[in-house]
Amino acid sequence: MIFKTKNIISLLLLAVGVFAANAQDGTTAYQFLNVPVSSHVYALGGHNITIIDDDINLVEQNPALLGKEFDHQVGLNYMRYIGGTNFMGARYGQGVGAHGAAGAAIQYFGYGKMNSTDASGAILGEFSASDLAFTLTYSHDISDRLRGGINLKYVHSSYETYSAGAIAVDLGVNYYNPDKDLSLSLVLKNLGGQVKKFNDTRDKLPWDIQLGFSKGLGSTPFRLSVTAYNLTKWKLPYYEPADKNNTSSDLVERDKFASNLFRHLVFGIEYLPSSNIYIAAGYNYKTRTDMSTYKRNFLSGFSIGGGMKVKAFGFGVAFAQPHTGATTFMVNLTTSIGELMR
Repeated sequence: MIFKTKNIISLLLLAVGVFAANAQDGTTAYQFLNVPVSSHVYALGGHNITIIDDDINLVEQNPALLGKEFDHQVGLNYMRYIGGTNFMGARYGQGVGAHGAAGAAIQYFGYGKMNSTDASGAILGEFSASDLAFTLTYSHDISDRLRGGINLKYVHSSYETYSAGAIAVDLGVNYYNPDKDLSLSLVLKNLGGQVKKFNDTRDKLPWDIQLGFSKGLGSTPFRLSVTAYNLTKWKLPYYEPADKNNTSSDLVERDKFASNLFRHLVFGIEYLPSSNIYIAAGYNYKTRTDMSTYKRNFLSGFSIGGGMKVKAFGFGVAFAQPHTGATTFMVNLTTSIGELMR
């Protein structure tokens, strides 16, 4: 069984090489695929592929985090996002044999009502815009500490009378050593392409390579996480006002080594007083610098949240404020059907 799994992983990695070899620079669509659905992840800065917890919502970040320990677990998520948009979804997992697990999920991204206008700006009416993502997940234990997984996603976008569809694949590997509370992961995200275009232009998926590290800090009740993302491109310059006290001043480009390095990294810290409670905080330097030309405040780039489990139910919340006009809030709920029926 393990031999067959290794062969499958080898073929998947070969497919990744083909995708990477054909990747080109340019803007991408389907950026909503990078919005986390886990409040635990959102509290840790929005990107985390290594956290080990009893929360099936984490699987969206890394399919290798799914395992038979999530047998018959259901996860629900809701997020009040920027501009009054609402995201929500559900995920389910179950064990498959002695070494595997499978799951399914649906995620809805609703952007509300917008005005429809003609060329002169006259309002003709309203229209809605939304995205849907359907995901199937499979994971397999390669050894007692190493696991591989795959997410297969179909994405459907509907904007006014226009629609488009795409197929994306995530490939993940996780190494977890419970004795040292050490978790390491590699994930290749959003490999694939459109199967139906909005028009004559083929939009690209926001494919990415991510590396992650999580480690308990000795005998203390703290755990540190560092996640590297956007690894398909080193340079991530940003612009900010030449006079930081005057947002109307001329913009200057920031493209130094340290700036590029930290715009690839997300830092998270957790306080874990027990196995059923966590309090988490994160810092995303890219989010903070992306807001440099807007009305950011001290909280820009920071996030915070917490969660707890009581019997068969788990509950998590997270909060962030990228800039003064955008307060975001996420809530998660998980439950094990098996525990409920006992």
